[in-house]
Amino acid sequence: MCRWMAYQGDPVYLESLLFEQEHSLIHQSLSARKSEVTVNADGFGLGWYDEREEPGLYHEILPAWSDSNLKSLARHIKSGLFFAHVRASTGTETSRSNCHPFSYKNWLFMHNGQIGGYDALRWQLDRLIPEHLYSERHGATDSELIFLLMIANGLETDPEGAIANTLAQILAIMKHKKIIEPFRFTSVFSDGEEIIAVRFSSDAQAPSLYYKEFDSHIVIGSEPLDHCSDSWTLVPAGHMAKIKHHTHTIQPLFC
Repeated sequence: MCRWMAYQGDPVYLESLLFEQEHSLIHQSLSARKSEVTVNADGFGLGWYDEREEPGLYHEILPAWSDSNLKSLARHIKSGLFFAHVRASTGTETSRSNCHPFSYKNWLFMHNGQIGGYDALRWQLDRLIPEHLYSERHGATDSELIFLLMIANGLETDPEGAIANTLAQILAIMKHKKIIEPFRFTSVFSDGEEIIAVRFSSDAQAPSLYYKEFDSHIVIGSEPLDHCSDSWTLVPAGHMAKIKHHTHTIQPLFC
């Protein structure tokens, strides 16, 4: 399973979160603690917001710990809202087009989990993507598929409705196809102003999602960035976290 983190707050150099924390995302790529897969070596990605409306992106298929370009970029890029993701493939190839985060206009998205029985469902799920969005389908992952379906279902105007409707669509097709493997989905979105993070699973094993509020920023991600887990809050399964201007709310996915 993948590992990811998102940051919102006062602008900081990315290296302060990616490399300098006790259990940083780069450390997690070698030794994850809250995942069945401890090594995440199938690519890495960054997405960050600055003065431009659309986010910057960096994707690489090298393991995060061995990418010298990443170290240089993280030392020089400063942002008040950024995403970072280390990938452990669930079956699709290791390529830049399959690395998170994914983007559309001013939106970023990244994900940990998988659609159960995805290979048997992919043909039918792909056909739910409207023609005008299908050119945005650059890779082969279920993650990118979910993101495009959420855009089609109104993510830009009604994020909560789009998330609920997309999860329901996928679950209905899984039920129709008699797929018994679970649909696990812990993800994060942003439009450059607000972060929305979701923890969901069709079984009792939703991938982990933690957050911590500091004086001038909030960090949310797959694992705490230090070894003091008690100082981090676990988002309950079936809930979403909304973060904006250093404040946050936690609410059920389906009200």
